[in-house]
Amino acid sequence: MKRDVDLHPDYHQITVKMTDGTEFVTYSTYGKEGDELQLDIDPSSHPAWTGGDQRLMDRGGRLSRFKKKFEGIF
Repeated sequence: MKRDVDLHPDYHQITVKMTDGTEFVTYSTYGKEGDELQLDIDPSSHPAWTGGDQRLMDRGGRLSRFKKKFEGIF
């Protein structure tokens, strides 16, 4: 059975902006042609790549809610 619907997402160029301000152009299905993807965490800021000397930012209180929920376990 042949379908007339294209199931593949649009693949186009976007700009990725790292936390340190550097940018690079890549192809992605994110957004539309020319969009910019701003990263909150990347290899220059994530403890897994930096050796753990930097701390993750608590965005929206998620970390504090997690700590409060599981404070008796740890």
